[in-house]
Amino acid sequence: MSGGGKVLGLDALAARIPDGAKIAVPSDIAGAPMAAVEAIIARGARGLHVVAIPTGGLHLDLLIGAGCVAVAECAAVSLGDQGLAPQFRRAVESGAIRVRDATCPAIHAGLAAGEKGVPFMAIRGIIGSDLLKHRDDWRVVNNPFAEGDDPIVLVSAIKPDFALFHVALADRFGNVWVGTRRELMTAAHAAAATLVTAERIVDDSLLADPDKAPGTLSHLYVSGVALAPRGAWPLGLPGGYPADEARLARYAAEAATPQGFARYLAAQMAERRAA
Repeated sequence: MSGGGKVLGLDALAARIPDGAKIAVPSDIAGAPMAAVEAIIARGARGLHVVAIPTGGLHLDLLIGAGCVAVAECAAVSLGDQGLAPQFRRAVESGAIRVRDATCPAIHAGLAAGEKGVPFMAIRGIIGSDLLKHRDDWRVVNNPFAEGDDPIVLVSAIKPDFALFHVALADRFGNVWVGTRRELMTAAHAAAATLVTAERIVDDSLLADPDKAPGTLSHLYVSGVALAPRGAWPLGLPGGYPADEARLARYAAEAATPQGFARYLAAQMAERRAA
């Protein structure tokens, strides 16, 4: 079995993402890489272009508030039941970040195009919306296979520099189990490199396990894996642990002001150093 030598420390994994990189991260219910995000903040990353797959949550809000993000490409950024993402809202209103507004289907289609190595993917459903006024990289064309007028939208391919996400299980060869979250595989295939944090790293190959192999992303697409127990907390990990709603409520309350966000971030980073 090839692929050895891909297990890294968490800080070493975060250090592989340079300033200005385009990174794709999943939603807050699909393996949000919170531990990696904190490591990226700790190293003082700047100028990141973050693609949310397809929406962002606490992890993206922290990166924005910490000054790491220049561009947010997303269908939405929110804290779910806790309401609006305060750093995202504040950064948009102040012009501190640029937003590339999208929809969930458009982001999934763009990543699928990137995965397949084609320049665009055709979708429907957004013709007539204001989105098309703000995305000069999308095109409305007539379906060449239609008899008459049949407009469709061509969504440009999304090709991240890195896909970054958290999983329950990986192995020492760099294979990672994503289960039913197929969008993580699509993002990894579309990206130039993939970095993953995992709750557990085992010695035996996941691809040799008939139960795990169908939901396993091959080490061929993975550049590095880092051990990070509870690496999605305070967000949840499907099949692992639920979101910490009390902690999310605390964040929503404290981060309502810039001063409160600074206090929250300092406390969370101190917790990370002490862990």
